[in-house]
Amino acid sequence: PSLPDLPQTPDPTIVMEATQFLRRSSLSIKPRTRWPPGKPIDAEHRAKTGRALCVWGDAGWGQLVQTGKYSDNRFSSELIEACAGLVREWCPNPFPEWVTAIPSRRRPLLVPNFALHLAESLGLPFSAVFEKKADRPEQKTRANSDKQARNVLGSLKVDRQAILRRPVLLVDDMVDSRWTFTIAAWELRRRGSGEVWPLALADSSGTRT
Repeated sequence: PSLPDLPQTPDPTIVMEATQFLRRSSLSIKPRTRWPPGKPIDAEHRAKTGRALCVWGDAGWGQLVQTGKYSDNRFSSELIEACAGLVREWCPNPFPEWVTAIPSRRRPLLVPNFALHLAESLGLPFSAVFEKKADRPEQKTRANSDKQARNVLGSLKVDRQAILRRPVLLVDDMVDSRWTFTIAAWELRRRGSGEVWPLALADSSGTRT
């Protein structure tokens, strides 16, 4: 007997259930422990294991992140609340006592504004520590880890007076090579901050072309 034709459109219920599942998921951001070509990063200067809300462009939160970054030039209140819920559920120990962000020169206010609203949602102070000094190519265009690290080194200007000596939530919109988080955490830790917990809206490490 012949098999019935497959449906031409997906079952809306299954799509909704899949989306809800993706929106309940998050990804770990493992800290880098060595500088290229292999010198250890001192343990007291490393980032802690962080979290990414979603995979870039996925059917959960990923499409909202994509729209916010490239169309709206702002991240929605839904993403703010989703990240606040993620942090509360994650509950890193020691819990962050302040929030800072990694800006870009292309969109200098996008991530800081998101981090500010996230801090408000979590009842934490926000402090602007970093300024991007120069445009750099996107990390996914760098051929290897050494070039990715060099791409970030020297690109961040640090306001030492803005650093609080307490655990901090370090926010960026994207995580790819992890070198931006690694170097920003190193800058914070060696200048006296507490533990550094990275948080990204999306993991784009699987989208390299």
